[in-house]
Amino acid sequence: MTKDEWTAQSYYERIDEGEYKPTAHASGAWSTDEQHFSPLGGLIVHAVERHLASAATRPDMLFSRFSFDILGRIALDKTRISVETIRPGRTIELVEAVVTIAGRAVVRARAWLLAPQDTSEVEGGAPAALPSPERLDRWAMSERWPGGYIESIDVRPVGEPRPGRATAWVSTPLTLVHGERSSALANYMALVDTANGIAVRQPPMRWMYPNIDMSVHLYRQPEGRWTGLDTTVVFGAAGLGVTSTVLHDVHGPVGYAQQALTVRSQPAAE
Repeated sequence: MTKDEWTAQSYYERIDEGEYKPTAHASGAWSTDEQHFSPLGGLIVHAVERHLASAATRPDMLFSRFSFDILGRIALDKTRISVETIRPGRTIELVEAVVTIAGRAVVRARAWLLAPQDTSEVEGGAPAALPSPERLDRWAMSERWPGGYIESIDVRPVGEPRPGRATAWVSTPLTLVHGERSSALANYMALVDTANGIAVRQPPMRWMYPNIDMSVHLYRQPEGRWTGLDTTVVFGAAGLGVTSTVLHDVHGPVGYAQQALTVRSQPAAE
């Protein structure tokens, strides 16, 4: 297999330590000359994990929360990720990652890590698990959304999607970074931002509603190749919206994701 054929099976190619080149599979749904945030979110987690592996931190620390603030247009161009630990600790740690393109910061992300504790005695409160994705039919999401990322994923809805409400499993056959092994968590996070596109409240050719952030809270570390999204989208009356998702893997629920939306009519529809 040639290098071009190999990298065509990945979302990113490493250029240098901390610098990556997105492939066409990373292109976005709102604009195909931009990166879809979903694979970039996974790449940020991958970079954070590489940083932690080389830092003096406990190897058993668990990710509790990720927050991603999207500061501007994420061009489909060379992407640099710098990571630093800003709150080291034996039981609680905070790590920050900054994504820059052409010298401009486009994403600022933070991750809280907590030391594991045995709390099985008080475990409870999670919602019910979703039906297995293996029994469900595929949904051609690319019929509604453009971009290489959407074309690359396998989407299997649980029931019929409704305006502002959908539940679906998402997976991909592509690797995150060419020639590199990424964790189950990074691969899982590379699919979470798909949530804002599965529960379409209004046609995207008439209305725009990109997310300006994404926060993920976990009470269990996800496993396997499937990301389950039980999603609700709400639009307010003043240009604000929220996409709320219960996150699942094939063993059950793992946590929650929230995305703040800027809602506006498409220029051609005005």
